Amino acid sequence: MSKQFQPARAHLTRRNFLVLAGLGAAATVAGFSNRSANPAVSTVRPDSAVVNAAEQVRRVNLGTGRTVTASLRARPTTIDLGGVLVDTWAYDDRLPGTEIRLSRGDLLRTDLVNELPDESTIHWHGIAMRNDMDGVPGLTQPGVAPNDTFTYEFLAPDAGTHWLHSHVGMQFDRGLYAPLIVEDPADGADYDLEAVLVLDDWLDGVGGRTPDQQLGDLRRDGMPMGGMGMGHGGMGMGHGAMGGMGMGAAADPHSPLGPDAGDVQYPYYLINGTLPADPFGVQARPGQRVRLRIINAGADTAFRFSVGGHQLTVTHSDGYPVEPVTGSSLLIGMGERFDVIVTLGDGVFPIVAAAEGKQGQGLALIRTGAGQTPEPNVRPAELDVPPITGLDLRSREDVRLDRREPDRVHDLTLGMDMSGYRWTINRAAYDEHTPLDVLEGQRVRLRFVNRTMMFHPMHLHGHTFQVVDGKGVGARKDTTLVLPNQTVEVDFDATNPGQWMVHCHNLYHGEAGMMTTLSYIK
Repeated sequence: MSKQFQPARAHLTRRNFLVLAGLGAAATVAGFSNRSANPAVSTVRPDSAVVNAAEQVRRVNLGTGRTVTASLRARPTTIDLGGVLVDTWAYDDRLPGTEIRLSRGDLLRTDLVNELPDESTIHWHGIAMRNDMDGVPGLTQPGVAPNDTFTYEFLAPDAGTHWLHSHVGMQFDRGLYAPLIVEDPADGADYDLEAVLVLDDWLDGVGGRTPDQQLGDLRRDGMPMGGMGMGHGGMGMGHGAMGGMGMGAAADPHSPLGPDAGDVQYPYYLINGTLPADPFGVQARPGQRVRLRIINAGADTAFRFSVGGHQLTVTHSDGYPVEPVTGSSLLIGMGERFDVIVTLGDGVFPIVAAAEGKQGQGLALIRTGAGQTPEPNVRPAELDVPPITGLDLRSREDVRLDRREPDRVHDLTLGMDMSGYRWTINRAAYDEHTPLDVLEGQRVRLRFVNRTMMFHPMHLHGHTFQVVDGKGVGARKDTTLVLPNQTVEVDFDATNPGQWMVHCHNLYHGEAGMMTTLSYIK
């Protein structure tokens, strides 16, 4: 049976939200079922006329009149990673799934055909679309049941390098993700060709393991004892070793992430779904300028990225242009995307995504001429240079928010409950959270206060924010690194009504509770 969510007519009752399977055990209760504020306050529902009206405004003001159609079939499959076969879940038997590409202002209509044994959804990471298409079960839509089809339809208002993935449980740490590229018709003057590179950490189907089993082990065993000691406020604790998958790499005292870079030591790291032994390749000519669109689809791993023998010029972060910055390497947190331009030399060059603070790396190749193929474990000297991070960047002047004091400030204190593997925002896991209220039209500031000894890539659905750097011109982003025991402030304009997730994009942290909701009220 095929169904399309009808925003003006569908009614998801409170009971519907409470019984729907959500993002895992920590996320089965909807965002507006746990409000502690004035009971007279009403929320803007995902299926409301207000949400529908905001979409109609986008279509009138930004629409091109074109419709791009696609279909994604989610199903169990066997994937060849390049000499290693794994049983996993993927879209259309591909890893990553087939890229969807459209232009800014186009309408995207996509069928999700669910052939999995469990419910699923699609979240369109980086797109400020209508709320009822955001793909969060139990909050913005019911989960798509096995043997059912759901049609997503929305206007893509902003250009950029984005991606799509399941937002149910641990599914995107299997293979349920794909690139989503929204082109800007004005682009192309500063590069000759482009390539999309999707980075990933992989354990599904290796030794019979699944991400769900891995999360279960962490919940059962609690925090490993091989990392740093307790933090303060949120009771953070390091975890340099990971039970079940081998020991992690020695802590790197020079890493911007600090000494604790993840909870899971993965057996494999991939670029475009392949291992370093069988690398993805980019064919080009000497002197050409290549635009690399880089997506970190990993669940627990930040990557330090470089191209051997070359400098990178960062031009975009999370889809938005930045003042260009040139360097040797780039640190990419989970869920972040960066575009870089590289002027190519003559030969065969490694593209390396080294797992920050862990053992292992992903590898791809650029070939512009004759030369020896780099070994799978090649380590370019560029990786030894301190990396550029999203926190170093400044938004380009034409995409900056206007200068304005915030109308509302929300603190989000990131912590960990020492009673087990339980990550929190404002001392509450998702099943106990209090939504963050906003009014349409407000300038809102979120203050991410990290009281743990681990970094957290914090992602806001349905909006882009601007990092506050003291001058108010930090990068425009939807996902930002928040380093251990640091605070990051971001501003955004509340112009997209509905109920929206705010969460850590370390999937294990999110599923263990580090999620909350941004709730438009009226």
